[in-house]
Amino acid sequence: MQTRQKFPIAIEQNLLTIAIAALIFLMYAPLIIYWYDGWLNKSISIEHEYFSHGIIGIPFAAYIVWNNRHKWENLPNISHPLGAVLLGIAGVWYISNISDLINLSFPIILAGICLWFKGIPGLKLMGMPLLFILLASPNHIPYLVEPYALPLQKFIAAIAGFIMTQLHMEVIVEQIYLYVGNRIVEVAPHCAGLKMLFTSIYVSLMLLYWTGAIASRAKTTFLLVSTVLVSVSANIVRNTVLTIFHGTGQDEAFHWLHDGWGGDMYSACMLGLLILIMNWVDNYFTTSADSQNQSDI
Repeated sequence: MQTRQKFPIAIEQNLLTIAIAALIFLMYAPLIIYWYDGWLNKSISIEHEYFSHGIIGIPFAAYIVWNNRHKWENLPNISHPLGAVLLGIAGVWYISNISDLINLSFPIILAGICLWFKGIPGLKLMGMPLLFILLASPNHIPYLVEPYALPLQKFIAAIAGFIMTQLHMEVIVEQIYLYVGNRIVEVAPHCAGLKMLFTSIYVSLMLLYWTGAIASRAKTTFLLVSTVLVSVSANIVRNTVLTIFHGTGQDEAFHWLHDGWGGDMYSACMLGLLILIMNWVDNYFTTSADSQNQSDI
């Protein structure tokens, strides 16, 4: 009789958790499917493509939550009033007709659940997966940032023009425009590398968490600074090559690198470089710390 009661009792104890998980799934599964369809098929708005790193980020967040499930169960059941506030805000935003609010209601409702069931300790425990989900939730913040990218656009155009001059190519640079022969290339806001920069920083945060290096301020700072430098440099090279292709009439090669699979391959190689930098950073600082400890002894 005792063996027969174990399963029903376990179900009864976790009935509320199962019901909430099912409700969240029914509410947000269609939304997340819509995100993935837009990211994979590039059918979503240009601004929302800035968040395509969510393709790997959301599963990674789910993986962290799964690994922390036992720690979650061991936390005391305490409720924080802010949880109810966040749940209310998420509910209002979810039923609104504003896409950004609907999208952002997802991380907010998850944060509200953490506070409602486990208080501040629960929010801290799930802080990183919540951050990954928040940074992967599409919104129009990139659209608001783009107008401030003009200095970066001018910088990219100037460096691209300088490189082409060193290659003995005739090029004229005016603001964000490059004139090569009878053709004009514009370093548009979407070509300023903001999307790749956001994606690179996001992946760097994933690497920092995965390796445990996020606990070290030195490792975190070094990798994030390196990420920005690599992203900007890679984008300058990409824009230079695109300008050469377009200016010399190599339209097929231009489209291959600009909006074809060549651009995806280029981005993947750059992200692979971040993995190598992360390994070097981890080994370098670990070796330095060990050497310091030995000298102290």
